[in-house]
Amino acid sequence: MTSFVDRVVLHIQAGNGGHGCVSIHREKFKPFGGPDGGTGGHGGNVVLTVDPQVHTLLDFHFRPHAKATNGKGGQGSMKNGANGEDLVLGVPDGTVVQTTDGTVLADLVGAGTTYIAAQGGRGGRGNAALANSKRRAPGFAELGEPGDAAELVLELKSVADVGLVGFPSAGKSSLISVLSAARPKIADYPFTTLVPNLGVVQAGDETYTVADVPGLIPGAAQGKGLGLEFLRHIERCAVLVHVIDCANLESTRDPLSDIDALEHELAEYGGLAERPRLVVLNKIDVPDARDLAEYVRADIEARGLPVFEVSAVTHEGLKPLTYALGEAVAAHRAAQPEVEPTRIVLRPPAVDDADFVIEFEAEDEIYVVKGGKPERWVRQTDFNNDEAIGYLADRLARLGVEEALAKAGATPGCLVRIGTREFDWQPTLPSLQSPVGARGTDPRLDTDERIGAAERLEARRARRAELHEELEGS
Repeated sequence: MTSFVDRVVLHIQAGNGGHGCVSIHREKFKPFGGPDGGTGGHGGNVVLTVDPQVHTLLDFHFRPHAKATNGKGGQGSMKNGANGEDLVLGVPDGTVVQTTDGTVLADLVGAGTTYIAAQGGRGGRGNAALANSKRRAPGFAELGEPGDAAELVLELKSVADVGLVGFPSAGKSSLISVLSAARPKIADYPFTTLVPNLGVVQAGDETYTVADVPGLIPGAAQGKGLGLEFLRHIERCAVLVHVIDCANLESTRDPLSDIDALEHELAEYGGLAERPRLVVLNKIDVPDARDLAEYVRADIEARGLPVFEVSAVTHEGLKPLTYALGEAVAAHRAAQPEVEPTRIVLRPPAVDDADFVIEFEAEDEIYVVKGGKPERWVRQTDFNNDEAIGYLADRLARLGVEEALAKAGATPGCLVRIGTREFDWQPTLPSLQSPVGARGTDPRLDTDERIGAAERLEARRARRAELHEELEGS
């Protein structure tokens, strides 16, 4: 049973932010010393980082759920809550992070490369941070934001310069074992290689890596055999080497047909058509294989493919092969553009960027406010506290939501949704004239004219019934 895993589904959850604290400082001879509630700590992030000591995604296969720690809540006496610790997950070099629908989010190549896969929630501000000249002693605090949750697909694509491609038992594992210090499993039955093997080769001044993937069979690009699972490991290779078994005893196969079949599978997989190719005619230590290699060499070279006759047993022809591969890899590296240092680009929002849009859903007769700030403010509001609701209304008015709703055709009493909350829209006073009442209350909510949820639902049903009658009558 192999212990190599190169594709997993990872369920991650960032830490939630801690709630802010509502507290009033009190001491002897000073019963009202002002607000001193602390701010909650931020939730921890879930971070993926390339770890050179990690070579497989096996850990995530057995433990597919990961969660960062939550931030601590604020306390009185101006004590802020502790931030949650980031959860750092080590992944192999060459890991591709995708969504479940195949959208690539990050390509992690190079030791130390990191990607924040889930952002921790912000901590809610305490009432000390919410105090201002008009609301000197807030009777509320913000709630902590929930952390991001995501379902990611991690795919490992080996980072190698040379990829050995061939049919089962073509001698790829034997070849990589004599070219490098790699010690893959070698046996005389098909599909001995179940996991990709990597080896490092030194050829003069050039050092490059060689990848040996499981053998391909016709139809591998459509999922037959093991080819589809491991063809991704040669996507990053600069040079592809067709390893051909010249000592094969099957009467229906020959070197030229093997090359055609391998080329067909690579073309079907896609993205590999322009890679440089070399052909290795292996096992020439067998007399019949040597004769066959000499016979087909001219036909292969006529296709524009360099040919090398080698024997992994006697090491014949290995030195010219290693230097030819080194030259091909060096040419590929020289053709690559120079790596420029990462530039930090600051993109401040436009002055008139409201960061929200308003959409009207005619079916439900509801105005939907979508935007980062309004939705975040709603998540941070304690709807059991009237003063907190009034503070939210003031913030939305200052942002311009009320004015935008009026332009969109909303009238007082219309149903409005922000995030997961629905409420009747009642225009507030201008932001500079924010009413201030007792702590924990808001005068704008002290009215008997508010319509309850049951009455609002009944009114919506009545409107829909009238609309259906009009449609049937017409």
